[in-house]
Amino acid sequence: MKIPLVDLKAQYQSIQQEIQKELAAVCENSSFVLGPFVKKFEDNFGRFIGTRHVIGLNSGTAADQLAVQALITPGDEVITTSNTFIATSEAITAAGGKVVFVDVEEDSYNMDPEKLEQAITKKTKVIVPVHLYGQPADMDPILEIARQHSLKVIEDAAQAHGAEYKGRMAGNLGEAAAFSFYPGKNLGAYGEAGAITTNSDQIAEFARKYRDHGSLEKYIHDFEGHNMRMEGFQGAVLNLKLKYLKQWTESRRKNAELYNQLLGEVEGVTTPREMRYAKHVYHLYVIRVKDREKLQNYLQEKGIATGFHYKYPLHLQRAYSYLGYKKGDFPVTERVMQEIISLPLYPEMTQEQIEYVAEHIKKFLRKN
Repeated sequence: MKIPLVDLKAQYQSIQQEIQKELAAVCENSSFVLGPFVKKFEDNFGRFIGTRHVIGLNSGTAADQLAVQALITPGDEVITTSNTFIATSEAITAAGGKVVFVDVEEDSYNMDPEKLEQAITKKTKVIVPVHLYGQPADMDPILEIARQHSLKVIEDAAQAHGAEYKGRMAGNLGEAAAFSFYPGKNLGAYGEAGAITTNSDQIAEFARKYRDHGSLEKYIHDFEGHNMRMEGFQGAVLNLKLKYLKQWTESRRKNAELYNQLLGEVEGVTTPREMRYAKHVYHLYVIRVKDREKLQNYLQEKGIATGFHYKYPLHLQRAYSYLGYKKGDFPVTERVMQEIISLPLYPEMTQEQIEYVAEHIKKFLRKN
């Protein structure tokens, strides 16, 4: 049996006729950049998240950058975590900020509010918690610390489409949020795409101008921006997929629960923990084992694809050597990132496939 980490073809086949109809409509209307298909998605995604503004962009990285850039001046410090994809931190740098890392919680793998305050300085302006793997960070204490220090909070919600924190939708908890619609995401485009969600008129206006060369009216430019516009094809695809997101989310949660039942009592495996305040949407199903590389190789031999999300902490990578961090600065991050491995999980997975993955993990552990 061959089981991919993500099966985008299975999802496409389930909605193929609808997708082809939407793509044909974009061609017939020649609405290839921004336009009515993007606007329709922005409106519907705003209703889904509960924010007044959604700004469609050409990537989640652009969304991270513009949300931060709207709130800082060059040289300001922005706090985030080291256990994330580099897009989170490189967007801060691209916005003119200085990256400051903090450690994560052992159970959620998200920003540890207890470690946050000690990282704040006079230069700190923004905090960027990452809702990693589809589970929101513990936002209330983060927001309270931000309030006490007059800081803004931007959610990196790139993996958290439809996730909830105490019944409130991720993406509507801070000053703004950045979403990625990379194809493998829970709500994925057919190419690159992203969006900012916000209730701030200031952030929304800045992002709408910046994405289109500093302009709201063609050939009239208020400042130098860039080309970060969402394509019409992506708006059409995302708007169609949005109506299936809740259904797909429940399938992900059901599949994750089956994994938990099969692996939860297995010695040597730590399964994901859904925090009491969260509704986890399982963009990734991530377990911890002591020898993840060996497990990955074993599963690959059995036709099972896996991944490392992520393989090495950002604060110890060459790209951030200039920040001066050293091994041991964030012990929880460093420990968990040596053990995490992502198993296949997507809405279309069958019980047979999940049982096959779990059984081979058990076989591996019995031999090692």
